[in-house]
Amino acid sequence: MAHQHIYDKNGKQICCTETEKNYKDAQAEELIVEKEHAHVHSDDDGHGHDHSHSEGSLAQMFIPGIISFVLLMVALYLDHFLKPAWFSEYVRLGWYIAAYLPVGLPVLKDAFISIKSGGIFSEFFLMGIATIGAFSIGEYPEGVAVMLFYSVGEVLQTMAVKRAKTNIKSLLDQRPEEVTIIKDNKTEILKAEKVNIGDIIQLKPGEKLGLDGTLISEKASFNTSALTGESIPDSKIKGDAVLAGMINLNTVAQVEVTTAFLDSKLSRILEMVQNATSQKAPTELFIRKFAKIYTPIVVFLALGICLLPYFFVSDYQFENWLYRALVFLVISCPCALLISIPLGYFGGIGAASKNGILFKGSNFLDVLSTIQNVVMDKTGTLTEGVFKVQEVVFKPDFNQNEILEMVNALESHSTHPVATAVQNFVGPVNSTIKIENIEEIPGHGLKGIIEGKELLVGNFKLMDQFKIVHSVDTQKIIHTVIAVAYDSNFVGYLTIADSIKSDAKKTVELLNKLKIKVTMLSGDKNTVVKDVAHQLGIKNSFGDLLPEDKVNKIKEIKARQETVAFVGDGVNDAPVVALSDVGIAMGGLGSDATIETADVVIQDDQPSKIPMAINIGKQTKKIVWQNIMLAFGVKVIVLILGAGGIATMWEAVFADVGVALLAILNAVRIQRMNFSRS
Repeated sequence: MAHQHIYDKNGKQICCTETEKNYKDAQAEELIVEKEHAHVHSDDDGHGHDHSHSEGSLAQMFIPGIISFVLLMVALYLDHFLKPAWFSEYVRLGWYIAAYLPVGLPVLKDAFISIKSGGIFSEFFLMGIATIGAFSIGEYPEGVAVMLFYSVGEVLQTMAVKRAKTNIKSLLDQRPEEVTIIKDNKTEILKAEKVNIGDIIQLKPGEKLGLDGTLISEKASFNTSALTGESIPDSKIKGDAVLAGMINLNTVAQVEVTTAFLDSKLSRILEMVQNATSQKAPTELFIRKFAKIYTPIVVFLALGICLLPYFFVSDYQFENWLYRALVFLVISCPCALLISIPLGYFGGIGAASKNGILFKGSNFLDVLSTIQNVVMDKTGTLTEGVFKVQEVVFKPDFNQNEILEMVNALESHSTHPVATAVQNFVGPVNSTIKIENIEEIPGHGLKGIIEGKELLVGNFKLMDQFKIVHSVDTQKIIHTVIAVAYDSNFVGYLTIADSIKSDAKKTVELLNKLKIKVTMLSGDKNTVVKDVAHQLGIKNSFGDLLPEDKVNKIKEIKARQETVAFVGDGVNDAPVVALSDVGIAMGGLGSDATIETADVVIQDDQPSKIPMAINIGKQTKKIVWQNIMLAFGVKVIVLILGAGGIATMWEAVFADVGVALLAILNAVRIQRMNFSRS
């Protein structure tokens, strides 16, 4: 397996030889909702700086605000109640400056760094000039209050983002840092990243597996919720694959390591979700571009509000119009949009992850919310993909056992579920059978040479392609048929049956309720496909399809200007996945290539997660647009009132910090939603 590299947001590779602690830290840092937030701000050139509230304990974050609040309350008491003679002029100004500095200095510092980095029109700059301007016209209490409430809002926003980041990190990073290995009949505790392929891990009941491997104990039961979202015990027997993150439930088990620590299934899932926030939804991209244009415009409008009335108002007073301009600037801060919208999409990705659905980007949440067609593969998606041989019909002049052993040996070179069915029926592969020139013919089957004679195993299209004569009426056979030919002679066939997944019918019903058209495509024989479609209530189904036929079916749907999601294994159907608007892979615990190919991975093979993923996309988009309308609606109203001299700094604070907090609360709501599959 190719070694996986982890990259940060700026494209810099994180060294794969770092300790697990550094690796986890790198993962956690990259899972921050947006660098453009009030917590970590970055310009397009990659310059960035940490907000003062980004670090430290909860108490430390509130200390500056508490100091400022106490000093402000004392000043207001002296101003309006005691009114001592000494509390005037420079003493009064000095007191309010002392109240301003704990919360104002960090913001002014951030504004300076932002300007140095080329980001002049930042929210720090707006708050800085607005509050300093308030001081310049003698509105000391309001200048302090605006900065105080803004800073408290920043702390609360930081807490919201930290909570989201912590939830995602704890959800995803399920690997223990240390494992117990057996060497020379002795146990030894090692760091997980130092364990080699081939080492034997001893896993006690309740312990979590740190690396992917093969079970070498006779049997064991595992909790797979870290990978699938389902806590139903999964029983494994000797030789079965077990994955990092699984929890051993009952007896002491031994596992032989098959994959390096950073190449494990869970590591790849971590990497995928880590990179999810780098693929932005169109709404996110628009808001980010809009903010860059919007902010400088309101700065110049504020200048106009302050200066232009001089030419049109007879009783023009500079202090009055400057105050209106300062209010206008405070209101114009776009932090509600810059924080709540990415947080909304991040929440959608987190909610999906909790339910065993992995999105590679917030853009796919958007697309799924408007999907019109769901096209599904049959085997492994709507059916279990666990085939069983039903009957063997060979001509009497062939030795059935010998042919079956040769078929088993050839099928052992395939990953298709049919190969597993044959092996389960025949038994272990006969190592004395030597096969040469093995070739997989897509959509048809396998070909190999045994002792100079050609062996063909596949569907009847394969027989026709090689001009193998037969008299079988395949239309009368409902089950899947595997035809066999040896030395250019038709041998006979095996019938194989698959079972429908327990939640497949419910999945189709839920998709129909969402008014989404459901189509089933399969390379399996048409009679089997039609039978499964009838049982599930799918109106559109097509069988006997080659990979290129599936592509054509998707093209037909897209020609109608309709969006389409394709659900399959993400490997054999790679061309269809690439062509569809969203490629959804069933079986995140199966093929590694699934994670690489698909846009969305459903980890536990349950098709009912498809409508759930669509619902998560719809709810995420709904919340994002609620935040956009809330932020714009309130800001436009208060901006007009501020320009007209009606709104004060207090209304400005609500329009900025208050709306941002409401939007954040709305955004994190999606993480608490119950996306029931019923």
